[in-house]
Amino acid sequence: MIDRAAIAAARRQLATQPDFLRTTPLMRLSGQSLGVECGEVWLKLEHLQVGGSFKARGMLYRLLANPVPDSGVIIASGGNAGIAVAAAARALGVRCEVFVPEVSPEAKRARLRALGAEVVVTGAAYSEALEACVARQQATGALQAHAYDQPEVVAGAGTLALEIEEQGGRPPDSVLVSVGGGGLIGGVAAWFASRAHVVALEPERAPTLHAARAAGHPVDVDVGGVAADSLGARRIGALCWEISQRHVHDALLLPDEAIRAAQLWLWKELKLAVEPAAALGLAALQTGAYKPQPQETVALILCGANFDPSSLS
Repeated sequence: MIDRAAIAAARRQLATQPDFLRTTPLMRLSGQSLGVECGEVWLKLEHLQVGGSFKARGMLYRLLANPVPDSGVIIASGGNAGIAVAAAARALGVRCEVFVPEVSPEAKRARLRALGAEVVVTGAAYSEALEACVARQQATGALQAHAYDQPEVVAGAGTLALEIEEQGGRPPDSVLVSVGGGGLIGGVAAWFASRAHVVALEPERAPTLHAARAAGHPVDVDVGGVAADSLGARRIGALCWEISQRHVHDALLLPDEAIRAAQLWLWKELKLAVEPAAALGLAALQTGAYKPQPQETVALILCGANFDPSSLS
C-alpha cells in the first residue's frame, strides 16, 4: 500500500544517498504574472533533478530497497526512467541495460549511453520495448525496474509532493500532474490524499487514465503526439489506478497545440527549458481546461527536461 507512511519511509531511505538527489526549487509566482486568475502558482522545478526528471527519486529507491545481482538492473523506458536508472546505477556501481522504443528521441539515447548504460532500441512503442525487456530479464536475472508501476517507484515519486509541502509551508489547494503510466500522480495523490485537489492531465493522443475512468478499469489506448516519448504508456499502471480511485479528482485532456504553446511560453517568458510533458499544467491553466478559484494556490510540476533544446527556437 502506498500511503504517507510509505512515502516518508522512502524519503528516509533516499537520505542515505545525500550526494545523489537534489532538493529542487519551488518557484512561487502570482497567478496574474502567468495570466491566470488565482492567488499563487507554485512551479516545482523538478526538471533540474538528477537525470533531468522526477524519475530519479523512484529509481534510486528501487535500487536501494532491493539486492542488485551481478547482471545489474534492467528497464524499458521512453527515456526518462531509463536515464534515472542509469544515473542511479552509475552512482551505486552496478550494470544497467535500457530498452527504449523507436519513438524515443536520440537526445535521450545519447544521454543513456553517456551514463554508461547499454541501450537496446526495439519496438514502435513503449509496450513493445517492455516485452523485449521482460524476456531479457528472464534470461539474465537482472533486477527489473518498471518505469511507473512498482511500489518503490511510486513511493519515491511521492517524495516530490512531500518536498512541495515542506517548501510551501503547507499543501497547495490544487496540484496539476502530467500522467503517462501514472507513477508520478500515484505518488503525489498518495501523499496529499484529501488535503489537496489532485488533477490528472494527459495529452488527447495519450489518454490512459481518462480512458480507464471512462471504462471503469484500465484499458489499452493508442498513443502518439508531441509528448509520446515520455507520456507514451498504453495502459495506466495498476498502482496508479488504485490510488486514483480514491485521491485523483479530475482527469483532463489537452491538445498537442496547447502543450507546445505552454512549453514555448515557459522558455520565452521564464527561461525554463522543459520537455512537452512538463508543460501540461501550464497548458491546462492557459486554455481554461482547469479553472482555479480566485484565491487558489495551484502547484504545477515541471517534471522533466530531457529533450532537444533546439526545438525551442
